[in-house]
Amino acid sequence: MRKKTVIQHNIKKAPKTGDWAYMFPMVDKDKCTGCATCTEFCPEATISMKKYKNGQKDKADVDYDFCKGCGVCATVCPVKAITMEKK
Repeated sequence: MRKKTVIQHNIKKAPKTGDWAYMFPMVDKDKCTGCATCTEFCPEATISMKKYKNGQKDKADVDYDFCKGCGVCATVCPVKAITMEKK
């Protein structure tokens, strides 16, 4: 019988894997509706929803230290608020 385990990471000691990326997702905060679809599909879990302006919904925010530039977020964004741009 296997027991469940939880792996805990120390983000301060984690290697920065986004250094080699060629393209990066850029979020147009005015277009972003805060639907969080991008967070569900990001394979590296580098997108989180953060407060952009008071009184508005949270907007997508990318952690470029770990983003590998795959472009999945730009593909699934229903309002095309995310575009891939060169570094």
